[in-house]
Amino acid sequence: MADKPTYEELEQRVNEFEKEFLERNQVEEVLLKSEEKFRNIFISAPVGIAIARPEGRFIEVNDAVCRMLDYSKEELREMTFLDITYPSDRGETQKLADKVWDGKSDFYQAEKRYLKKDGSPVWATITASAIRDRSGEVEYWIGIMEDISEEKKAKEALIASHETLLTVLDSIDATVYVADMENYEILFMNKYMKDTFGGNLEGKKCWKVFRGESKPCDHCTNNQLVDENGKPTGVFIWEDENTLNRKWYINFDQAIKWIDGQLVRLQIAVDITKIKQLEREQLEKEQQLLQSQKMESIGTLAGGIAHDFNNLLMGIQGRTSLMLHEIDSMHPHFEHLKGVEDYIKSATDLTKQLLGFARGGKYEVKPTDLNELITSSTVLFGRTKKEISIHRKMQVDLWTVEVDQRQIEQVALNLYVNAWHSMPGGGKLFLETKNVMLDDDFVKPFELGPGKYVEISVTDTGVGMDQATQKRIFDPFFTTKEMGRGTGLGLASAYGIIKNHSGIINVFSEKGKGASFNIYLPASEKEVVKDKKLAKEILKGYGTILLVDDEDMIIDVGKELLKKMGYKVLVTKSGKAAVELYEANKDEIDIVILDMIMPNMGGGDTYDKLKEVDSDIKVLLSSGYSVDGQATEILERGCNGFIQKPFNMIDLSQKIRKILDKKHFLTIL
Repeated sequence: MADKPTYEELEQRVNEFEKEFLERNQVEEVLLKSEEKFRNIFISAPVGIAIARPEGRFIEVNDAVCRMLDYSKEELREMTFLDITYPSDRGETQKLADKVWDGKSDFYQAEKRYLKKDGSPVWATITASAIRDRSGEVEYWIGIMEDISEEKKAKEALIASHETLLTVLDSIDATVYVADMENYEILFMNKYMKDTFGGNLEGKKCWKVFRGESKPCDHCTNNQLVDENGKPTGVFIWEDENTLNRKWYINFDQAIKWIDGQLVRLQIAVDITKIKQLEREQLEKEQQLLQSQKMESIGTLAGGIAHDFNNLLMGIQGRTSLMLHEIDSMHPHFEHLKGVEDYIKSATDLTKQLLGFARGGKYEVKPTDLNELITSSTVLFGRTKKEISIHRKMQVDLWTVEVDQRQIEQVALNLYVNAWHSMPGGGKLFLETKNVMLDDDFVKPFELGPGKYVEISVTDTGVGMDQATQKRIFDPFFTTKEMGRGTGLGLASAYGIIKNHSGIINVFSEKGKGASFNIYLPASEKEVVKDKKLAKEILKGYGTILLVDDEDMIIDVGKELLKKMGYKVLVTKSGKAAVELYEANKDEIDIVILDMIMPNMGGGDTYDKLKEVDSDIKVLLSSGYSVDGQATEILERGCNGFIQKPFNMIDLSQKIRKILDKKHFLTIL
């Protein structure tokens, strides 16, 4: 029998028991406090926390999960994690869970959609881990869920905004790009720019792909877009022509912050090529208008000079004709007088050039075959300029044109001579005619109508001319020859003659590569009129002629010329006096020679008054100006003929006889 414990032993045991009891209570209290703390954290955590059995059924969820899904805890304890997963996301979720279950992964993370109680989706991130026992079996799942719906909406809105921005940028008809301001690398291009420059060039150097340069452009705006402190200065606007695609742009450049926070150059460039073309066309039109006004002003001056000069020549020609009429070829002065006539002819040719670009410079307009005219003029020119080889290419069945043949011959000869001067050592002259159709775009700057035209091309292999010379080539009195070696009237006269024929003349040339003059004259449906050659002799006559002119020398010499032809002559120096004299002697007067330009009552008004007195009156109009313009209007009202001053006795005699011998016969010399 064991000994009974002593009192001291019992007391010791009691003390040990009390101590163990106290320690155990303290541990339990700690555990209880720890559990309570964990539960408070679990329940009040701002993110969702869920614990589930191995098969996925929820054991416990916190308030955040309930708020996220709008379910109560009791409802969720009856569900699995797949039940609350969006149907289309369940397959991927199961695959991730299987990897953790099989030990291939410690946990899985994913962004996925869950189903709220009302069936609407909610986006959340899930981090799920499998908690295993000592044997390695899955004891339960724990998952942490965070609602990212707002972030998703913001991200989707950002993506949508980005796509909208790209759509807007790609839809505008302007080039938009962003480039790094340090290394010039292209960071972004819109669709219009990709199409313009042949593809996506992001990552390449802007100066190379946009302008074909080998280094940054000299006019790069980088330095203008930021100040000395590196801060943006605002929008910099500038215009230029792109050397690569030859288009004009107006550029809007600005320094902006890029995604990485660095300053980059944003450029928006609008294609203004069509606007520039319109500006150039408008400028050309204004220049053409100025040229036209200048030519008209000079032409008016030249016409007045030519008129007065022709009156002087008429006096000299008349006196010469009278002296020649009195002597024969054996007279010692005969050759001198014939020489004077030759000088008068040269002077007359000069006044014709003056009148060539004067307003209304045509004399005798008739349907003409330009092939014949060009051929005959080149044959004549070729005989005197043997060092020039002439090559002709003539259009078969060339359309007819209505022109003053003498003036078009003058144009052609002026162009030949110009070509000859540009080929001092000899060369080639190419002549070509052809039928062409000119559209509205071609003729609009010249204020002409589109349609059928005949083109004459005169091309040489001479020294050519620069742009500055080309701009002035048709100016009156402009010449590249030395002082005293030319008048500068040849090409100006050609310009005026062609313009007066409702035509176009232009020039194309390069220094050292010759020049090509192109003439376009309106085609006509009329048939070509063949000239009848008349014998050049003085035709005597009889009857009475009324000579009307305000110039004493014309009256004096004209009266003597007419008397030599056999006529009785009455004279007067004004229109009013002419009407009074004719009214008093109308039965005696057979024809009136009427000056067109007179003070107070001019030739037109005088003619009308004479017609009122006698509707059958015969009138020969005379002027130092050309037949075109005012004279043409008088002829259209029934005047019988026109003669250009200066004229000789033969021309005057033949003109008078044709009018007197055939009533209402109209001819133009």
